[in-house]
Amino acid sequence: MKKITHILIAACAILLLAAPPFLKNYGIYLLSYWLVFVIATMGLNLTVGYAGQKSLGHAAFFGIGAYTVAILMKAGFSFWLGLPAAALICFFVGIALGFPALRVQTIYLAFATLGFNTAVWLVMRNEEWLTGGTFGINNIARPSLFGYSLEGNLAYYYFVLGIAVVLGALQWGLLRSPWGKAFTALRDNPIRAESLGINTRSYTLLSFAIGAVYAGIAGALFASLVQFIEPAPFTVGASIMMYLMVVVGGPGYFLGPLLGSAVGVILPEWLRFAQAWYLFVFGSAVVLLMIWLPDGLLSIPDRIKAKRQAREASAARAAAAQQQGAR
Repeated sequence: MKKITHILIAACAILLLAAPPFLKNYGIYLLSYWLVFVIATMGLNLTVGYAGQKSLGHAAFFGIGAYTVAILMKAGFSFWLGLPAAALICFFVGIALGFPALRVQTIYLAFATLGFNTAVWLVMRNEEWLTGGTFGINNIARPSLFGYSLEGNLAYYYFVLGIAVVLGALQWGLLRSPWGKAFTALRDNPIRAESLGINTRSYTLLSFAIGAVYAGIAGALFASLVQFIEPAPFTVGASIMMYLMVVVGGPGYFLGPLLGSAVGVILPEWLRFAQAWYLFVFGSAVVLLMIWLPDGLLSIPDRIKAKRQAREASAARAAAAQQQGAR
C-alpha cells in the first residue's frame, strides 16, 4: 500500500506542476482556490484529526487572515508584512480559543467555537470603519516575488502551490516529531497521555494555535486570489464545510485535506451539469459517504487491509481446528 501511495503522490505532483498551463483561466483559478482550502484544512486536520478537538470556528481564522492582509494593504503596507501579521494574530487568537477546550469537550466545545465564529463574523459585518461591512474591501493587489509580478492567474497558482508544499512539509515534520506523537496521544486518551507526562494543557492550546496559523495564511492567500473580500465567505456555514472536508478526506490522515478539499471545492463544479439539482446530488453523495465510510475516503486502504487480515486470521483458525480434529 505504501508503494501505491508514493506512486499516487508522485503522479499528483506531476499533474499539479504540468497541467495548469494547459487550462483556461477559470480552471487555474479553481485549482488555486482548491489549494487555499487545502492549506486551511491542513490546519483544521491538525486540530481535529490529530489532536482530537472539536472546532467549528475555523472560518473565523480564515477571515481574520484575509481581513488582516486586506486592511494592511489598504493602509499602504506590503503583502509580505500582512502575511506574517495574519499568521501571528491568528496564533494568539487560536491560543485564546483553545482555553475553552481545557474545560469542555465534544459537542460543548463545538458550540463554543461556533459562538466564536459568529462573534468574529458579526465584527466583520458591522464594523464598517475597519472591514467595510457588507461593502467589503476591493482592489486587493497580488504580491510580487523577487521583482516578479504574481498578478497572472498561472503565476499566482504556482505561488500558492509552493506555499502549500512548504506548509505541508512543515506539518509532516511536526507530526513525526515528539509534538506530533503528543497530539495523537492527546486524541486517543487524554488521561493516559497526562499520566505519561504529556502536558495536555499546552498541547491543546498549541493544536488550536497552529491550526489557526494555517487558516490565517490561507485567508491571506484567499484575499489576494479573489481581490475582494466581504463577510459572506467566513460564516459558520463555511466552518462546517471545512470540517466536512476534513471528515470526508479522513481525519488524522496526512493527505486527507487534499482529497476532502477536492470534494468540497472541485466536485460541486463538476456537478453543475445537474443545474438546480447539483446541491442535492452533492449533499446526498456526502451523506452516503459518511454512512459507508465514517473515517473518510483515505480509510479505504485500511479497511481493505483489515478485512484481508480478518479473512487470513479466520482461515488460520479454521486450519488449526481441522488439524486438532485430525489428531
